[in-house]
Amino acid sequence: MRRSESAVKRLASTRGLDVFQPQNLKDEGVLARLIAARPDALIVAAYGLLLPPSVLEIAPYGALNIHASLLPRWRGAAPIQRALLAGDRETGITIMRMDAGLDTGPMLSLHRLAISEDDDAQSLHDRLATLGAGAIVGALADIGAGRARPAPQPEYGASYARKIGKEESELDWTKPGAELERAVRALRPSPGARSQLRGEIVKIWRARCVARAGTPGEVLACGAEGILIGCGDGALLATELQRAGGTRLAAADFLRGFSISCGERFGAAR
Repeated sequence: MRRSESAVKRLASTRGLDVFQPQNLKDEGVLARLIAARPDALIVAAYGLLLPPSVLEIAPYGALNIHASLLPRWRGAAPIQRALLAGDRETGITIMRMDAGLDTGPMLSLHRLAISEDDDAQSLHDRLATLGAGAIVGALADIGAGRARPAPQPEYGASYARKIGKEESELDWTKPGAELERAVRALRPSPGARSQLRGEIVKIWRARCVARAGTPGEVLACGAEGILIGCGDGALLATELQRAGGTRLAAADFLRGFSISCGERFGAAR
């Protein structure tokens, strides 16, 4: 729980490079410092805020964003989680030149990446980060060589990846098991999928969909393999869980400290 420097800052320090960490980009002093740096291009990754028009105009080649989706699908703050929640089979990296809109600028390149059945938000993030690093280096090389040809985004297929809200971490057992399995993966490692049993919040970190009928939220079976919970369609076998204030445990270890009986009901966590 201690503040630490990012990998970028640590590397910059070893290379003797200047690191500037303004609280925002609207201050005139900040703008003056950026202008004084005379950048050819600005590179933006996971910034989370819109750049003011004054900043977008500083560099002759503009501000280039490494966006973790195949635009125009999943514009916005949480493209990785939304792709997993939606059951998308592929995602990727778009290198785009930023404009005043939210991820609406022209595209320099698209790089596709298949989503595997066991991907979660962390594993997909890490693979996209590696892909994005190579993509932005290639885009800068194309700009420098005069090969870059920015293209407008398609007019169809746009979707908005809003930030994941706390309320979305609560599993709705009336939904299909396949959808809840995707939610568990999309919400891992943060904020984590959760439910409630006997008034206590239980987080479900790993689970898989099972073809078994049952009442939504009802515990259908318990054992070393996991806790089987009924869904609106099928069931969810929870294999890694965590009690409030506890540690993440495999189902067999979890049940040793928190006995659960068939017929009990999971519900919304409050």
